[in-house]
Amino acid sequence: MNNKTSNFKQSIKRNMYKWHRTIGLITVIPVIFWTLSGLMHPFLSNWFKPQIAHQILVQKPIDKGQIKLTLQDVLLKNNIQEFKNFRIVNFDQQTYYQLKSIKGDLQYFNTTTGIVLSNGDERYAEYLARYFIADRSSKIKSITVQTGFSQQYKYVNRYLPVWKVSFNRKDAMDVYVETASSQLATFNTDARKTFLWLFDNFHSWSFLEAISNNTFKTCVMVVLLSIITLSALSGILIYGVLWKKFKKPKQGSKIGFLRLYHRQIGICISLLTLTFAFSGAYHVMNKLNTNTIQNVVYQPNINLSELKIPNNILNLDLDRLNNISLVKFKKQVYFQVFYNKTEDMPDEIIYINAKDSSKLNNGNLEYAKFLANKFENKSEDTDEPEMECCTSNVTENDICKAKLIKTSVLYKFDDREYGFVFKRLPVVKLTYNTPNHTNLYIDTKTSRLAAKIADADRYEGYSFAFLHKFHYLDWAGKNFRDFFILLAALLILTVSLLGLMIFIKK
Repeated sequence: MNNKTSNFKQSIKRNMYKWHRTIGLITVIPVIFWTLSGLMHPFLSNWFKPQIAHQILVQKPIDKGQIKLTLQDVLLKNNIQEFKNFRIVNFDQQTYYQLKSIKGDLQYFNTTTGIVLSNGDERYAEYLARYFIADRSSKIKSITVQTGFSQQYKYVNRYLPVWKVSFNRKDAMDVYVETASSQLATFNTDARKTFLWLFDNFHSWSFLEAISNNTFKTCVMVVLLSIITLSALSGILIYGVLWKKFKKPKQGSKIGFLRLYHRQIGICISLLTLTFAFSGAYHVMNKLNTNTIQNVVYQPNINLSELKIPNNILNLDLDRLNNISLVKFKKQVYFQVFYNKTEDMPDEIIYINAKDSSKLNNGNLEYAKFLANKFENKSEDTDEPEMECCTSNVTENDICKAKLIKTSVLYKFDDREYGFVFKRLPVVKLTYNTPNHTNLYIDTKTSRLAAKIADADRYEGYSFAFLHKFHYLDWAGKNFRDFFILLAALLILTVSLLGLMIFIKK
């Protein structure tokens, strides 16, 4: 009986080593890919990140001297009866009504003459790109409209459609701008393009998606990350918990030296390996659902006949006026007026009825609530989404069955839920008492859903932020946090290479 027990224990020991070695060999190449590309990230996202002259377009008060024609004058002059929206832009020392047609394209009409600017949107895109990089002399290599995300323009940039403006410079600068909001989406130099390609293929494994689909890529990555987790757990069991039960490596031998450091470093960083693998798998699985939030926008057609009050007699504070636009909700059209912050007054958005010039009380909040109902019910054939609320298909987590319990306006990103990756500011935050604690973030300026956050999104976000990107070290500064990530990835790479060397030596 004792012999059988002894043989069984010996078999378990041999198989433990064998299983640990086998699963380690399966994942050694993926670990090398992930750690090397992870090592690059702090360098090119922080320490050697390319700089740009301007991150935002500084909005100056509108030059009232250049606005000789009202919007209605321009529409009549150009025989336009229906459109989606307008706003005012200034570039090349001229002021224009930027008009969004019912087809969705942007046209530019001079506010003095009413004449349409030829290739206006392309010219405005070039102006913005040159402004952001402070370059008025370099030649344009190409300028194109991009309507989808790509390897160099990732989903994290959010804005679509955008103009991609490529400059003929030593750094081969590409600038992506959204002309509809005068925003910088992102910019890429040659070095950043190379990093994006390497990170995309060696960390995100986009090459698998290119040869198959996102589901296949996700499954492969989750399986490998699960195996890495098993490898780490088996290593903890063998080299930590049961180390005294196993035969020690011979002193002075090459394998003994390698195994000693493989064991010591592996035990020290085992928790980091587990957190990297778990949070990575969780993050990847979350991407199985295609996110189309960039397409969630409310853009009804507006008829010229609905504008009873000319935009030049709205009794506006022209010294504070940043811009002016239109919104349509609850069967009414309003001028949406944006005021700049001053020493005495905050940033402000007011709503003036286009029929009788009356001001709508709490207009921005009312419009945000309207958009929230509109977006959640996915109603496209009516301006009254409330009427279609609470149909038989509604679940307990839908907001039309819930109560709005809190509202607030965010003027800056926070570290808890609405981070800088969501891009849009300011936004109205609407909190509902759904079982999954739904928050909607509404960009009333562009009539878009900026973000929808529920418990599942929070759990994944916290997991990735704290277990993968170590945001619990933010108190020590970004440089320290990035250095710690760098060290962790380097040690995991070292353990994997030591294990590979042990296998080769044996």
